[in-house]
Amino acid sequence: MLEKGHPSSPTVIELYPDLEASNGPPLADNATATPQIATDGPNFTDANTAAQDDEDGRDDGQGPLLPSKSWTAHQLFYVFGIDGIGAMILSGGVNFAIAYVMYTTQDTVKNPIRLFSFPNTLAGDAAVTVIIQCLLTWFVEWGLVAYDLSNRSVQPIGFLSEPRNRWVRWYFFLDGPSPLPTSASTPTTAGDDGEEPASTPGLPPFLSLVVNQAIRGFALCIPAFLLLWPISVAAMIPFGKPQPHHDYLYTDRWAPQVLKLALGGMLGLLTTPLMAMFWLVRAGWDAAE
Repeated sequence: MLEKGHPSSPTVIELYPDLEASNGPPLADNATATPQIATDGPNFTDANTAAQDDEDGRDDGQGPLLPSKSWTAHQLFYVFGIDGIGAMILSGGVNFAIAYVMYTTQDTVKNPIRLFSFPNTLAGDAAVTVIIQCLLTWFVEWGLVAYDLSNRSVQPIGFLSEPRNRWVRWYFFLDGPSPLPTSASTPTTAGDDGEEPASTPGLPPFLSLVVNQAIRGFALCIPAFLLLWPISVAAMIPFGKPQPHHDYLYTDRWAPQVLKLALGGMLGLLTTPLMAMFWLVRAGWDAAE
């Protein structure tokens, strides 16, 4: 230990002042130099973080999330909660309101409400409801799921293999560029390599894409119609007054409104999750490519 008042040892700079003015790097004072520890080994923290990011769907923050390797809790909530229960409530409410306005604002004495006979036919109304709602929901889900994917709000489904059947591949747009929009507002009409998607002859590319989307939405409404339309018609029979020719008569409230409420709600519950999964699976195959 140095005694009080004893001068300390001279530093390198004090002994060789010319080195201070040289072009080389400055020399650290021998009394304050800090030893450096090499850090060239593997960074296990970064590796673990990357693995966790892959599992959670996070990557570099650009573009859609990585496809999931199994169902995630958020995907289940997105498909069966928002697009299942939420669609059932919304669709049922909208159909109830439409039926209320449609059947209570006209002269039902002149145009009685019947199950099969025109002009106010509940069976015909149910058939039109299935077709229109399936088509509208298809286009809405096309846009909403693409928006959520581009905003990293949900992961694509990445644990399903591409089908080999040519009709299933056609249905999923797998033999051409993806129909998913490249951004939240601009649907893509060409692939990354500039190839135009398969189009309907005589139609512009975007209109052709819309027609192809409508065909697939209509294809999905066929099994929905075969399942829900007979049930809806059969359920309405007990609430009507029997008429000649095996028909039934109804008042303007509340049987027509309840029919539309139940039919619209069940249609939303059964078809909307399928459409959401369609686009999440399609996005997962896009990411794999």
